[in-house]
This record gives sequence, structure tokens and C-alpha cells, in this order.
Amino acid sequence: MARILVVDDSPSQLLGMKRIVEKLGHEALTAEDGVIGVELCKTEKPDLVLMDVVMPNLNGFQATRALTRDEATQHIPVVLVTTKDQETDRVWGMRQGAKAYLTKPFNENELVDIIKQVLTPAA
Repeated sequence: MARILVVDDSPSQLLGMKRIVEKLGHEALTAEDGVIGVELCKTEKPDLVLMDVVMPNLNGFQATRALTRDEATQHIPVVLVTTKDQETDRVWGMRQGAKAYLTKPFNENELVDIIKQVLTPAA
């Protein structure tokens, strides 16, 4: 069982992704913005972060960059889950250190596949 942090400022998105994570048998932690998400990563050390991009205080690109540049959290994979669907956004997100990029709205199977892919160590 993995510990997965879901960071999203939308209560309905947060709840929806939390339910999917728990249905897979993982523990779900939640944060309502990037600042709280980064702090939780430092204290809780989740196995994976599902990060929205458009959020107040610290957006998902900034939070991802902060996590991947910090020695204490750089080992934690971040998946950006966002409504930002332009190729330039995807490229920018990956440059910030994201391991994957999923555009909302997504279907549950897409999120499940990405979670499994990111949590499975490369052979």
C-alpha cells in the first residue's frame, strides 16, 4: 500500500481523486494548495503526489519544481493532473520534474493506469 498525496483546490476534484486512490487500496493524504502540499511532502514523505496546476498561493508547476529541487523530497514522483491542456503546459510541467501529466477531465482508468505506472519500479 502506498501513501498518495492529492493536491487540488477543488473540493470535488480532491474527493474524487481521494476515492480512486483509496479504491486501489492506497492511503490518501490531501492538501488544498501548493504550499500545504509541499509542506506535507516534507513531513509525511508520500510515495506519490497527484498535483493540480491552477491553485492559489503556489501553483502546481511551482510546487512541483520546489519538490523536485529539494533533496528531502526529490525522490517523490509528481503527476500533474490539470485542466491545462496545451502542449506547452505539458512540456513545462515535465521540465519542472513531473513524471507524468494527465489532463482533466480524465476517466478513472487513465488515473489508475498512471498511478500504477509511476509506482511500479522500472525493471
